[in-house]
Amino acid sequence: MKTREELNKEILETTAEIQENYPELSKFEDEMPMETPSDGKTEITTKNLQEYNDSLQAVSEGYAKNSTNHIVIIGAGFAGLKLARRLNNNPNYTITLIDKNNYHQFQPLFYQVAMANLDASNISFPLRNIFEKSKNVRIRVATVTNINTKTNEVETLSGTINFDYLVIATGAKTNYFGNSGIEKNVFSMKSTFEALQIRNTLLQHFEDAITANDLKTKILLSVVIVGGGPTGVELSGALAEMKIDSLPVEYPELNFADMNIYLLEGTGKLLSAMSKVSSQKAKEYLQKLGVTVMLNTFVKEYDGKQVLLQDAKIIESSFVIWAAGVKGNIPKGVHPDFISKSNQIKTDSCNLVINTQNVFALGDVAVIESEFYPKGFPQLASVAIDQAKNLANNFIRLAQNKSILPFNYINKGSMATVGRNKAVVDLAKPKLSFHGFFAWLIWMTLHLFLLISFKNRLIVFINWIYKYATHRQSLSLLFTQFTKKEV
Repeated sequence: MKTREELNKEILETTAEIQENYPELSKFEDEMPMETPSDGKTEITTKNLQEYNDSLQAVSEGYAKNSTNHIVIIGAGFAGLKLARRLNNNPNYTITLIDKNNYHQFQPLFYQVAMANLDASNISFPLRNIFEKSKNVRIRVATVTNINTKTNEVETLSGTINFDYLVIATGAKTNYFGNSGIEKNVFSMKSTFEALQIRNTLLQHFEDAITANDLKTKILLSVVIVGGGPTGVELSGALAEMKIDSLPVEYPELNFADMNIYLLEGTGKLLSAMSKVSSQKAKEYLQKLGVTVMLNTFVKEYDGKQVLLQDAKIIESSFVIWAAGVKGNIPKGVHPDFISKSNQIKTDSCNLVINTQNVFALGDVAVIESEFYPKGFPQLASVAIDQAKNLANNFIRLAQNKSILPFNYINKGSMATVGRNKAVVDLAKPKLSFHGFFAWLIWMTLHLFLLISFKNRLIVFINWIYKYATHRQSLSLLFTQFTKKEV
């Protein structure tokens, strides 16, 4: 049995530790029926101990009643931003939203920034402006270096952040399939900066072609886009329209009949997630615009000057845009056993990471394997947004001591635009595919209203009207700081 002196010392040490680690408990001192032990009052009787125990109980009850759980969200993409906005000013949670940028990027319109149709600020939204009236959301611009689920800590280059719940919404990054030569020499388009880099490099090639010899000119004017998904199709269509409409006016010295646009796709159809009708129509649109569409074509190597195909054919080009695939952008610290072959984090039907109690994953970085979707749901913005809505509702249910509910995927369909008055749309219910002007209007309307602020919607709409009426790009500005990759 401990002596009175040993017991007194232990109580004093415990009290000091509580006061040091939980300074917020001081606001409940008025509710304590006795004074906290101190060095000046070391004699403690059995009655004192009982009163002290009752005091600590009163403090803990008050703290539990008035405290909030801390949610850390990594990534301010569609999923992370939607979750934070849904829980904005919720009294049960404090939220820290971490992103390496201080803005949200509207990824579906990156290609329009790359093709000089929109300015980067039109599709980028400062996070602090979005949450300027928030009482519970805090922004941290930082790079996450590690996640420790045992200690409930997120490690960043700026310090460590503790969490009660963690939500990983880091999205996807470009997949080069392990080919370092391709990764070094091609351009990807997964950020606003990369879209600006593509625009700048493209314009620089046109400037360089004016004074180059005929052979060098053809190489400078040849653009290869790898990947026949929505990004590749939309880039190819926009570039082909520039070749027809604005470029001959802006660069009268160049003969754009020498400009070749190649779209390479490894499978037998474009827009593989869409219907055969929509895929075929997109191909017809692109071919009418002058794009060389090459299906069942794989890139083996690229050295910055020549694209070597798997069948040994070579395409001469110094500008290759890689849109051939993505993989989950997984922070360090996730156990390898819970990462799928597609480099996504495995979760249950509620987006809870396998074998964890308080870590969730949303959007492109997560995969929910099910009977109908054994490889997970499509990596679409709509899926990420819907998962975030479901998780927000689940956090509200947790605060009410209710069980959480699984995410139910509702397929709304898919769409892609090829150019002016040219788009394809697949509806899930009713199962219907259509194309042309009406599909193009639907695509524009949906993307316009997915933008966050009214100001951005207005500016984007004005830019689209200008482009439609004049057939000209309004933002063909060349900035030397966006340098092309070193070859």
